[in-house]
Amino acid sequence: QVQLVESGGGLVQAGGSLRLSCAASGRTFSSYAMGWFRQAPGKEREFVAAISWSGDSSYYADSVKGRFTISRDNAKNTVSLQMNSLKPEDTAVYYCADAVEGYGSSWSAGYWGQGTQVTVSS
Repeated sequence: QVQLVESGGGLVQAGGSLRLSCAASGRTFSSYAMGWFRQAPGKEREFVAAISWSGDSSYYADSVKGRFTISRDNAKNTVSLQMNSLKPEDTAVYYCADAVEGYGSSWSAGYWGQGTQVTVSS
């Protein structure tokens, strides 16, 4: 059974930084693309970033490109999201995702974590 446990959310002022981490278990972590999605109040869940199984390729939503960086450590079964220059519009529940597939603006995932709240104050 795949389990994804996020950590690192919290409250930060605009312009600040946060680092989210996700610990994965339950299957061969290094075989699948991983990613992060987010859902703001009253909005649909949206793609944020994804990273290939090897870590060689990464993909970002236009809204976070240049500010967020996704990374993974296959030896530790973890995937992280470094978020810099945070804006109030980044406020959302952030979800770690396993078995991520997609391209452009169309992405999906096979497994989800429970989510971690990120709040950016102005």
